[in-house]
Amino acid sequence: MRPLEGIRVLGFENQVAGPYCTMMLAEQGAEVIKIETPGTGDSAREMGPIVKNAKGEKQSGYYLRFNRNKKGITLDIRKDKGKEIFKDLVKVSDVIVENFRPGLMEKSGLAYNILSEINPRLIYAAISGFGQLKGYEGPYKDRTAFDMVVQAMGGLMNNVGEENGPPNWLGIALGDIYSGVMAAYGITLALITRGKTGKGQFIDVSMYDNIISLNERALTFFSLTGGILSRGRDKLVYPIGPFKVKDGYIAMIIPIESIWQRLCKVLGREDLGKDERYNSGPKRAANIDDLQPVIENWLKDKTKAEAEALLLKEGVPVGQVQNARDIFECPHAKARNMFVDINDPILGNIKMVNMPLKMSDVPQSKPKPAPLLGQHTEEVLSTLLKYSKGDIEKLKSEGVI
Repeated sequence: MRPLEGIRVLGFENQVAGPYCTMMLAEQGAEVIKIETPGTGDSAREMGPIVKNAKGEKQSGYYLRFNRNKKGITLDIRKDKGKEIFKDLVKVSDVIVENFRPGLMEKSGLAYNILSEINPRLIYAAISGFGQLKGYEGPYKDRTAFDMVVQAMGGLMNNVGEENGPPNWLGIALGDIYSGVMAAYGITLALITRGKTGKGQFIDVSMYDNIISLNERALTFFSLTGGILSRGRDKLVYPIGPFKVKDGYIAMIIPIESIWQRLCKVLGREDLGKDERYNSGPKRAANIDDLQPVIENWLKDKTKAEAEALLLKEGVPVGQVQNARDIFECPHAKARNMFVDINDPILGNIKMVNMPLKMSDVPQSKPKPAPLLGQHTEEVLSTLLKYSKGDIEKLKSEGVI
């Protein structure tokens, strides 16, 4: 049995944060019903890479990343009948996940305070850029946010890039994905709480809050010292980061003095390990101009594999900087079952990144493909809400579904 079997989730969601949350819940057995706008659907369906099959049918790789294992329905909540159907679904569901701009659900008459009267056991998770829970409302509450915006405002971009260059995006939708993870965590806690109290609750997930929490190293440094960690040279640790070799880069970190001694041994420079100028991370960071040429000179005639093997032999934390092809071919990633085959209705058999969690008593299962737009509308309305075929045809003609 999977941990969330018997839990029904309504995903009124778009793009990344909400869909990633519900994908996590679906992975553990929850029945997730993804609700999309008739005709257009999740805007992620428009985003690349767009891949065509032999018939010319299109599929979005962006959409596929976050929507497997779900049922998909279309519903126009702007129409009165659409609102009625949404409320009927709430009556027979456990969780709502939504990540639209704050105020949209209130304007639609579908806010938590209304839905919780319909179903007092309802757990309602709202993911937004800057949060919206009463009592915690800041001046940015109504802003629209995307991942890059909150990475910038939360300080992560300030930490990434060359010392004299511009700040850089991290290259992954960290604010979205981590917010989805935190929402799933909050939902799990709320389900445990509901088991004790019988009551649901509202969960407020702010992307900005989450990025601030991930930036705790720089914020703690400022709190305790008044100093600002920024991109470029690290002030607290050295060696750290990528180092060039013959065929690319390796990355290593020397966080404590015993590992510094091991690195000095590999370099054939045990004298550096005895030098008081280099006997702490901050001291080595301050003397990077002395030490960097030594490390670069030792690495310049070695491949990634050769340098990695020599450093690992002495217990120095190191890894090759890998691209997507390297990771797909990595024997360890394969052993960890980090790629899973999915039979997509448009593209056929495709390989996707698997969910990373492993549990001893919950075996990983073969995922079902992401739903086509409105694929399960008739099934959900007929089986869950007992609508007749005639009812469903009327809803279609009215544009409700």
